Amino acid sequence: MTSLWTSRAIADATGGTASADFTVGGVAFDSREVTKRDLFIAMKGEETDGHKFIGKAIEAGAAGVICETAIDHPHVRVADSAAALDALGAASRSRSRARIIGVTGSAGKTGTKEALFAALDRFRPGKAHRSVKSYNNHVGVPLSLARMPASSDYGVFEMGMNHAGELAALTRLVRPHVAIVTTIAPAHMEFFGSEEAIADAKSEIFEGLEPGGTAIIPFDSPHYARLRAKAERHAAHVVSFGLGKEADVRAVDWLPDGNGGSLVTAQVQDALLCFTIAQAGEHWVSNALAVLAAVKAVGGDLPAAGLAFAEMAGLAGRGARHRIAVPGGHILVIDESYNANPASMAATIGGLANESAERRVAILGAMRELGEGSDAYHAALAAPLVAAGVQFALLVGPEMAPLAKALEGQMDFAHVAAHQDAVARLGDLIRPGDAVLVKGSNSVGLSHVVAALTDGDI
Repeated sequence: MTSLWTSRAIADATGGTASADFTVGGVAFDSREVTKRDLFIAMKGEETDGHKFIGKAIEAGAAGVICETAIDHPHVRVADSAAALDALGAASRSRSRARIIGVTGSAGKTGTKEALFAALDRFRPGKAHRSVKSYNNHVGVPLSLARMPASSDYGVFEMGMNHAGELAALTRLVRPHVAIVTTIAPAHMEFFGSEEAIADAKSEIFEGLEPGGTAIIPFDSPHYARLRAKAERHAAHVVSFGLGKEADVRAVDWLPDGNGGSLVTAQVQDALLCFTIAQAGEHWVSNALAVLAAVKAVGGDLPAAGLAFAEMAGLAGRGARHRIAVPGGHILVIDESYNANPASMAATIGGLANESAERRVAILGAMRELGEGSDAYHAALAAPLVAAGVQFALLVGPEMAPLAKALEGQMDFAHVAAHQDAVARLGDLIRPGDAVLVKGSNSVGLSHVVAALTDGDI
């Protein structure tokens, strides 16, 4: 079986001391995620200490442990497990010959990362690596790096932030050859004073670019000039993507395919590509253009990328589509329950307009971390809801009060306090033939609503 790390390599990378010779095939810092032959990194956190779960990790099959104390199991003892994780991630990046792509943005990071992986894996099966889930912070990024096989040809890493300076540190660890900013939107506004400040924070990703690197930026963004100015200071090449005619990678034409996706003709610099995107919405057309720009920049295959778009299923919480049998027929459930900000909310609601359905229903949770502009951002969702022809909206969370007020006299809606109340309303609300969009910030808990709909518990 292929080994990811040997105990000697781990000790060399972290400055630790190995108790025995061992090899591992994976890396985890959550004992619940440990599988056979994994390396378990026992870290001390704010709420708990991973050292308490070493026994569970070993029972789950861990072949070795990074820890700060001696244990009766093969391990590498270090002074600081969190620092050891960073060091292991850096060592993985240093030994790799892969072409590395970093992805950030206010929305679309995870979907773009997954689409890039699908495109590159289709071109070089088994030779592409990416960060899993939304492991995009100060512990998720080094973990994802540490998991990258030395034989990888491509690595795709999502990077997130909610404070200035965070991306600068992450991108210097990842050292991408290509850095993508998907979009700029008012996410985490309570930690920033303006969208311009968010654009500046996101553009930190360019600071870690390798010499000769490529920056990929959204042409249609009102912050395009700001992003380009920062990119030009760090990148040898700057490539724009978008729907605008002056973009380097642009959609020449696109239209709904009748199955919830889109048919797209794209100009990718000097190449013309026609393809289908399984995911719905204009925002996915934009994401696809960013992916194509990156695939071209790392020497991937554009036709393979086009085929990957057609095969991509939606991710749980990020566009997964479920056709559910209910008494008298079926409903379509579109699961966007993991995250929401004003831009992604408006884009996803707009996509609902293209669904063939007897009735369009939107179950919308509050958007969190919007700061002083929260009321205005929520109220502004009335326009896309009406434009999309949504017949009923179920609003969840106290922050939705301004939207409820804005919708008065425009469409049917109900406003409830929490996801439990939304679940209780489903039996009276849902009808055969409905297309039901569920979207909100993850902390609102609308995944429980999705579970109730998909399990038929209504």
